[in-house]
Parts: sequence; C-alpha cells; structure tokens
Amino acid sequence: MSQNEQNPNITVGVDEKIGWGKALLLGMQHVLAMDLYIAPIIIAGLLALDSMNTTFFIQMCFLAAGIATLIQTIGGLRLPVVQGPSYVPIGALAAIGGKLGMGAVLGSLLPGALLIAILGYPLKWFAKAVKKIIPPLVGGTVIVIVGLSLMPSAFNSIYSAPGNVGHNVVIAFVSAAVLVVCILLGRKKQGYGTFFRLISVILAIAVGTLTASLFGSVDFSTVKQAAWFSLPSFFPFGKPVFDLQAILTMVFIYLIILIETTGTWFVVSTVTGSELNEKRLNRASLGEGLGCFVGSLFGGTPMTGYSSNAGIIAITGVASRMAIISAGVILIALGLIPKLSAVITCVPQPVIQGIFGVVCVAIVMNGLKVIQHVEIDDRNMMVIGVPILLTIGTIVLPKEILYSVPDFANYILSSGTAVGALATVVLNLVIPKERKKIVAANKESLT
Repeated sequence: MSQNEQNPNITVGVDEKIGWGKALLLGMQHVLAMDLYIAPIIIAGLLALDSMNTTFFIQMCFLAAGIATLIQTIGGLRLPVVQGPSYVPIGALAAIGGKLGMGAVLGSLLPGALLIAILGYPLKWFAKAVKKIIPPLVGGTVIVIVGLSLMPSAFNSIYSAPGNVGHNVVIAFVSAAVLVVCILLGRKKQGYGTFFRLISVILAIAVGTLTASLFGSVDFSTVKQAAWFSLPSFFPFGKPVFDLQAILTMVFIYLIILIETTGTWFVVSTVTGSELNEKRLNRASLGEGLGCFVGSLFGGTPMTGYSSNAGIIAITGVASRMAIISAGVILIALGLIPKLSAVITCVPQPVIQGIFGVVCVAIVMNGLKVIQHVEIDDRNMMVIGVPILLTIGTIVLPKEILYSVPDFANYILSSGTAVGALATVVLNLVIPKERKKIVAANKESLT
C-alpha cells in the first residue's frame, strides 16, 4: 500500500521523488518555520558568551542540526524528520557550563550521545523497550501532549517579543490567518489548491514579515554586519573535559530527550502513514545518537526531532524525504554562511510563532487520530487525562518554584513534554487493565 493510500491527506509519499527545485522550496519552508536559534540564544545568555561567540554558537547549532537531519533522514529513521536543538537540556548545560566551563559541557555531551546510538545498534534494545511500553494509547497521548505543551510557548513568545504587544498580536494573527486560508484553499486537490498548499508556510511568512515591517518590527542591520563565509572547527570552545557528575547528568537528560523525540517519531509516523517497526526504531536511536555526537564535536547542543515539521507535512501534504534532505543541506549552508543565518534570525518572532500555533493544532489533531479508536474506559481516561493535566501544570509552574527544587527535578520539570510523556508511560504500566479484558485477550490468543 502506498503512502498516499495509507493517508489520503498526503499527496507526495515518503520515498517519492520530487524535483530539486521543488524540494529546496519545501525545505526552506521547514527551516523558516522553525525557531532553531531560540534555544542557542538562551543557552549563550546563560553561559554569558560575548556577542561574537554567541553568533558563532548559533551558527554551529545550525550546522549541527543540518548534519543530524541528514544522518537521520538518509541513514537513520529514514522518515521526513528535521533535527534541531532541544529545549530540554538548557538548564543542565547552563549549570554545567557555569560551574565547570565550556570544556565540561562538551565532555558531558559526547558519552551520552554514544550511549543513545549504542541502544539502537549494536544492542537493539531501544525498539524492544518502545514496543513494550509505548502502545497506540501511549503513543497517541504523547503526540497530543507534544502539541499542547508547545502551544503556550507560541503565545509567550508573541507577548514577550520586542515591540508593542498589540502590534505583535496583529502580526501573529495575520501570519496565522494567511496559513489557515492557504490550508483551506489547499483542500482543492488540483490547480490553485495544490499551489497554495505547497507554498502555504512561505506565503504566511512573507505576508507576516511585510505586516511586521509596517509596524517597524523588521531589522536587517545584522545581515550587513555578518560575514559571508565561516569555516567550522572541532572543539571550537576548548577541548573536552570529562567530569563524571556532568556526564551522568547529561546521560539522564539524553534519555528524556529520547522520550521527547520518540513522540515526534510517532507524530511523523501517523502523519505519513509509515510503520515504526523494530528495525526503523533502532536505526532512529542510532541516528539520533550519531547526530548528537557529530554535532557536539562542532560545538552544537543535543538535537531532537522537531514535531512542528510534522505539522508542516500535514499542512502541505508533502512527506518526501527529499524535501527534508534539502532542509538539512540548507541548515548546513546556514552554519557555513553567516549572512544567510542572519537573514533567518531577522524574521520577527510573532510571525514564526503565529504560524507555529497553527502547526501545533495539526500535531494535536494527529494525536487524536491515533487514539480515536481506543475505548475510553475509566483506566484509559486516567492514562490520557492525568498526563495532559500534569503537562499543563508543568508549563504554568512558577519559575521561583522551578529554581528552588534540586537540579535533578529541575531538569525534568523544565519540559512539559518530558513530564507528560513520562507520566503516560508510567500510568499505562502501573494501572491494571480490567480482568475481563485480559481474559478475553488470552482466549483470543489461544484460539
């Protein structure tokens, strides 16, 4: 069965070929709609890096994201997944760097990345663990949690962006409205419908940026100051320093990131209609680890699959890996050509976040598709509902409480996605199923 038959909303399947011009256009949409530079900016600020090192750090994160995307898309998961800096380790990296220096940050990243890779191959443990503890009930709930946990960040970024709050809301509204109109026009499968669906994200960004310029919210001065070309280097912030406590901390963080990115893989699997079999899952773990390892060598942060890009696939209907490979090439170019990365960072936050909010809606809806056939009895209601409650509770947790808890708890509570995903897995394991259903399942297996 083809991808298109498995999911009628997908017009171009995962392994279908498209022209490189079209692939580059679609890849650029994926890159433009991602807030890849936000996590590096936050980390650079917490580590008190100067402006030159901050710019270079952002470039290296672009480069690391591109390399990790190519590794995962071509040889790892082999599904259209764009890799980008994870928000989960921000607190841990800031704590390690503040106490032990940038060398210890690098030294803490490398062992954990290798461990994630080894869990996939040669051990092949990862797929067995996923199949055992993440059935459709858990997978669908995690997808919903991913979408819900990202929604508040979109609103927070709109309200806290530089400039007048009212203007920012208008800019975000216009950007989101253009995307919604394009999606609705895209329901027509041929002619102008296909056109608007394919360029929906770029069109929304263009109109949103034009609207922002009317309010004076667009500044391209940094593009003039940026260099045209910059070569990467290994260990740009110093040689690795291996501290046992820092390494153990990041190993735990990597496991949290792996749960986070597994949720993304479920989203992509659902959107594209592709099965997550054991071989694919183990390759994905290997690709995740290798991407993080290679990216860390160039000074990047831990990478994770971005669920927002799965939402873009659902919006455009194009699931071809060629588009994501193009996105990886563009990300590498952004890492090597500072002027290009400066252009990306000049797109106003309200524009990106207005579009991002609509993308989150697409993610949540795909999660609901997974669990729509699950019987919502008392047990399953708790497995689905309590993690969503905990996710929202984590998102609104006051910062003073977050900073007052031990580091170990801080790392978990910094991510609503991680809390919700862990809660879903644990509740599904500890809440017993109804006896009559277990007996019925046993009888069915005997016959």
